[in-house]
Amino acid sequence: MSAASQVERAVLEEEFNWLLKEEVHSVLKQLQDVLKEASRRFCMPTPGLESQLKQENFILGSSTMDQVKGVLTLQGEALTQADINLKVAKSSQVLHFQFRDDKQWKLQQIQDARNHVIQALQLLGSHDESYQFKTGAEVNKLMDAVMLQLTRARNRLTTPASLTLPELATSGLMKMFTPPMPGDVMVNFYINLSKLCLTVYQLHVLPPNTTKNFKPVGSSVLHNPGAMFELNNNRFEVSHVHKVECVVPWLNDTLVFFTISLQLCQQLKDKSSVRELSE
Repeated sequence: MSAASQVERAVLEEEFNWLLKEEVHSVLKQLQDVLKEASRRFCMPTPGLESQLKQENFILGSSTMDQVKGVLTLQGEALTQADINLKVAKSSQVLHFQFRDDKQWKLQQIQDARNHVIQALQLLGSHDESYQFKTGAEVNKLMDAVMLQLTRARNRLTTPASLTLPELATSGLMKMFTPPMPGDVMVNFYINLSKLCLTVYQLHVLPPNTTKNFKPVGSSVLHNPGAMFELNNNRFEVSHVHKVECVVPWLNDTLVFFTISLQLCQQLKDKSSVRELSE
């Protein structure tokens, strides 16, 4: 090896040692700061009343569609109140439902996403500033573990659960309203990206002697008119589907924090991998 290449190798080694000793911890601190902001968005503490979560009201409706209107009260991961007006198709009748006072509905997507953020923070906190990383592979292993939690957190908010119509019909959500939901109406709440969504299905019972070709549908986030299912020996068809939504600003913030964090992780991985490849 020439003297020049020895010098070059020594410089690279010094730079990499600096990366392991200084820059890795600097990035870990940045990641912790960003993810603490994300976790604070989930918890929404009110200044001076940290033990209480702020309640936010969201109006769901559409200027072009007035069949369904709703006001949802979100408190952290829980819907604490839902007030829904449904204009029945082919009539001027308006049905009104709201949560019973003793009920609230946990949005599992928000709860799961928050838990993944907490796990990512625990991973980052497992190496304090006195810890000396020895190889790029060790850094990559940590970044991979953190990125896995962040990807899972993001996916929970971007990928609502697929449900069958019988699962929706027998969901605990259907038992939360006063007056009780009629047998020909079903509702579902879910998160899609930064939006809180409400879907209302209106059904009609298919007569037992119907000649209509009965084909039950599988699971889906959103079912279409014409979808059929069977429950308790009765066959139903979806006649109308109404979907309304609204943006939850702090969920949008959280998704931005996930993107920033994943970019920081990838950049550190790239720097660590360059040295590993040159070995």
